[in-house]
Amino acid sequence: MPGSRVHNLYRRRSGREGSLPRGSAGRPPTATRTPRPPVPTPTDHALHELMVLSRALFDSRDEGEIVRLAMDRIAAAGPYSAEAGYLRVDGDMVPSPRDGQIHALAVDRRVRELAGQDGPVTVPGRPWGRALGLRGPEGLHGYLVVTSRSRPTDAERSLLAKLVRHTAAALSVAFVDRRRREDALELYRLRAERTALQRQLISVTAELGFQRAVHALMADVAASGGGEEAITRALHGLTGLPALVEDRFGRLRSWTGPSRPDPYPEPDPVRQDEMLHAVAREVGPVRIKDRLIALVRPHGEILGVLALVDARGEADEHTVLALEHAATSLALELAHLRSLAEVELRLHRELVDDLLAGTDKTSAYARSEAVGHDLHRGHYVVVVQWSNRTADDSFAQTVGRAASAVGMRSLLTRRSDHVVLVADARPHARALYEALARETGTRSGTIGVSAPCDSLDDIPHRYQEAQRALEVRRHSRERYGTTFFDELGLYRILGPGNDYRELETFVHEWLGQLIDYDSRHHGAMVETLSRYFDCGGNYDDTAESLAIHRSTLRYRLQRIRDISGNDLANVEDRLNLQVATRVWKIVLGGPG
Repeated sequence: MPGSRVHNLYRRRSGREGSLPRGSAGRPPTATRTPRPPVPTPTDHALHELMVLSRALFDSRDEGEIVRLAMDRIAAAGPYSAEAGYLRVDGDMVPSPRDGQIHALAVDRRVRELAGQDGPVTVPGRPWGRALGLRGPEGLHGYLVVTSRSRPTDAERSLLAKLVRHTAAALSVAFVDRRRREDALELYRLRAERTALQRQLISVTAELGFQRAVHALMADVAASGGGEEAITRALHGLTGLPALVEDRFGRLRSWTGPSRPDPYPEPDPVRQDEMLHAVAREVGPVRIKDRLIALVRPHGEILGVLALVDARGEADEHTVLALEHAATSLALELAHLRSLAEVELRLHRELVDDLLAGTDKTSAYARSEAVGHDLHRGHYVVVVQWSNRTADDSFAQTVGRAASAVGMRSLLTRRSDHVVLVADARPHARALYEALARETGTRSGTIGVSAPCDSLDDIPHRYQEAQRALEVRRHSRERYGTTFFDELGLYRILGPGNDYRELETFVHEWLGQLIDYDSRHHGAMVETLSRYFDCGGNYDDTAESLAIHRSTLRYRLQRIRDISGNDLANVEDRLNLQVATRVWKIVLGGPG
């Protein structure tokens, strides 16, 4: 039957596969038994307890509760007792309320001595004790202080280490969760505070934003060092109105925007002073005609005026705010520049004072290099005097600015009634005078220039020459302007203190009849004689310089002999007439 065949096949295969191995004949076959479950060991029980504890630890989000659970279940890991538990709070170790009080002081002291490290702890009656740090990614969370009735085995130490690691990990999770909750609460608080502030500030947001923008812009302008041009440019950009800076005398220094007057009106000193006093009496910018004006006055001294041209009266409170901020920024800029100028002026003055009195060359060269001036080049001494200005520091700075404006590199000092420049090149005949006339607002000034100076030892003498040139100009009919010592001719040998009435007497003695003739007939006899001497008696050169024919010159010279009664061929007459024409031209101002 089929079933019998299957049964027999199973027996044969079972006989082969289940036969005993060689050498095992005669042994009875092993009976099939059901395996018994292993008997739990103490270690298995401790691991089970540890797993239960771990779930409880990670279910808790309270750090104090985690430490309490770990201390309560410490005995499950071996013959242990939890003596104390600590949590790190604001950098300090705070003991758990569960700690006993018997050994509290000794354990506290030992935990603090360990300073974050694990280490042994001695407790009476306990042969083994350790302080075990609870550490996580954020650092040390606290300590478990564990003692044992006997020295733990390796397995018990391993279980204790696992418990400590699980406790530390649970603390890390609780720490992160607490930080997250605190951050969420802080974020909620900040959002609520922001909402409240937004409600409070909603009415002034635009104004404060404009103020911040103005302040930031002016701070950037001041930090950039762009000076007056940068400030007027920023103010024009903020307001859309033409912005300008004038010095305290009313002369334009900077203008940004359309409709700039060209030429700029010459200031009226009286009206300028009245305007400054009127604005100074008010608080904040003042409208005068079509301008909104703010004074630039750090420390109370008026250094200039910042103004907006507002012909249509469009300025509002934002415009006034921008002008006030710009004036403050400009005041700081000008005060800084003035401070630098005063320091530089003092250093220059000390050096020039020594040069004018005579000083050691080595020291003078070193000091000049320190202030950026090359004294090794040839120099000229220039003396400046202005009738309406006292020679104080302010006027000295004005002279220094004017000299720089016309390209003069110089050192500068001042005396009681004049300013002295030591310049490294011959000044232009009119450039410095014209620049000072613009700076001061008046042309009533006199400048004397020495002969060239090739050595520092010559500077005191050249200073006297410059003073002589200035004195000659001041006592001439044309009192104001520039006079060069090397152009004085014969008058250079005349000493100081000469009586100019004597000079006039001398001139009229030799040239009086010719001067009277020229006055009555609108002639040019004295000028012709002066040119004749200047050209060395050469007919062709004299005629050319006067733009007349040679025969006309011959006629005039004959008339000069007839009118004056002097003979040009006579050496004595010729010398006196030449000196008289020189004095007439230089000292008495020539024609007129």
